[in-house]
Amino acid sequence: MEYMSQEGYDKLVAELKQLESVELPRVREAIAEARDKGDLSENFEYHAAKREQGRLLSQIRFRQRVLEFARVIDTKRLGSDVVGLLTRVEMTNLANNAKMTYTIASPHEANLREGKISIKSPIAQALLNKKVGDVVEVRVPAGVQKLRIESITL
Repeated sequence: MEYMSQEGYDKLVAELKQLESVELPRVREAIAEARDKGDLSENFEYHAAKREQGRLLSQIRFRQRVLEFARVIDTKRLGSDVVGLLTRVEMTNLANNAKMTYTIASPHEANLREGKISIKSPIAQALLNKKVGDVVEVRVPAGVQKLRIESITL
């Protein structure tokens, strides 16, 4: 089972609809056009279109599987006293006093540009179920970081 926000669920549904209703028909049309050109054994356009179709079908199946096991979390039922899924955590790196703010998200919603880190990441794993003021040690590729939790919000 995969827990996610309503926003993440809606985004996956939109991506799936785009793939099924726009991208897949476009590729099928390209396959039909390439097939009309004759000999398929040396037809580059045909083979490229078939590879593209396989890639699209794989993406469609993946999204269908994720949505099949997805459960949308009701944010009204979440508390903001401890770090958990969909909470926004502001913390300070004690080594250099750098402030960071991340939202703990499902792996399918993780996007560092938006400040969303996967709940399966080392930082999120170390922060889970911690409270404001707690200091956690996180083992990252660069070594061990000490982080102090400054605030937790939804």
